[in-house]
Amino acid sequence: MDFTEAKLPKADLTGANLTNANLTEADLTGADLSHTNLGHADLCGADLTGAKLINAGLASAHLSMATLIKTVLSGADLTAADLTAANLAGARLNSTRLTNANLTGADLTDATLTHANLAGADLTRACLDGADLTGADLSGAQLNAAELDAAELTGTIGLE
Repeated sequence: MDFTEAKLPKADLTGANLTNANLTEADLTGADLSHTNLGHADLCGADLTGAKLINAGLASAHLSMATLIKTVLSGADLTAADLTAANLAGARLNSTRLTNANLTGADLTDATLTHANLAGADLTRACLDGADLTGADLSGAQLNAAELDAAELTGTIGLE
C-alpha cells in the first residue's frame, strides 16, 4: 500500500493492518492508530504529532526523521524499529518495547519512558533531557554522547 505524502490528519485507523505500508512523509497528525499493525512500514519523515499509537505494532518500522511530538505510544512494540533523528519530544512511551531499536540522534526531551524496554537500543547522541525513565530497562543499550540532563532514572535497569 502506497500512502506516500498522504494527508490523513485525525484519521481513525484503529486496528488497521498496514504491514509494509509506505507512509513516507504522510501527515498523520492527531490520527488514531491504536492497535494498528505497522510492522516493517515506512514512516520516514511522517508527521505523527499528537497521534495515538497505543499498543500498536511497529516492529522493524522505519521512522527515521519522523515527527512524533507528544505522540502516545504506550504499550507499542517498536522492536528493532529505526527512529534515527526522530523527534519524540514529550511523547508517552510507557511500557513500550524498544528492544534493539535505533534511536541515534533522536530527540526524547521530556518524553515518558516509564517501564519501557530499551534493552540493546542504540541511543547514541540521543537527547533524553528531562525524560522519565523510571523502571526502564537499558540493559546493553548504547548511550554514547547521549544527553540525560534532569532525566529521572529511579529504578532503571542496566545503568552502571
